[in-house]
Amino acid sequence: MQMTDSRTIPAPRDKVWAALNDPKILQACIPGCESLEMTSPTEMTAKVTLKVGPVKASFGGKVTLSDIDAPNSYRIAGEGSGGVAGFAKGGALVRLEAEGPDSTILHYTADAQIGGKLAQLGSRLIDSTAQKLAGDFFNSFAAALAPQVPAPQVPAPQVPAPQVPAGAAAPEIPAAEQAEPGEKKGWFKSLFGKADTNVASIAVLAGLGLFAMHQCCLGQTHTAMDFPLCSAQTEI
Repeated sequence: MQMTDSRTIPAPRDKVWAALNDPKILQACIPGCESLEMTSPTEMTAKVTLKVGPVKASFGGKVTLSDIDAPNSYRIAGEGSGGVAGFAKGGALVRLEAEGPDSTILHYTADAQIGGKLAQLGSRLIDSTAQKLAGDFFNSFAAALAPQVPAPQVPAPQVPAPQVPAGAAAPEIPAAEQAEPGEKKGWFKSLFGKADTNVASIAVLAGLGLFAMHQCCLGQTHTAMDFPLCSAQTEI
């Protein structure tokens, strides 16, 4: 099985080369990659879980880089075992071509060999799966290197204030919502409440107060608490 293709990566060649040698970026872009560690400048270990048709297997293996010509090209080779599912090994030649200051064309030619149960699935299924995996990898790789464009800020809609026509009267505020000229505080407020609803209470209490002040007048006998309003004053 052999594949040859080219992809345009929206990043400078130096940046693409660095990403091809960054285990974190590669792990995030390789479909089904669970771990990828750089054990030396030219070697990595990987664990990948893939599903090919009805067969799902986890492969553990080693990847080796050779013929390194930074930042232009290198050769990558790897092999892995999937237990009873079979094995896979292969390699690829990767070449970078600068296309302007902010774009790079990545060319690759890859070949692979498989054995075990995977080999029994048929070359058509294996080829289509390999092409899909390669396409998913390069789409994710290009997206990881693409410039991050911030999302546009959408301003909040402005609600215009209601317009009152010239000469028109201002809308009336319901009596229940109008503010009192002044609030009664403390015990006086709790005793009387609103003036317009407690006039009768005020009148009764005022009458009781006058009665207390002038109770001496009722018996025509004054005590030391004289009040000038009394109509009949006599000396004690």
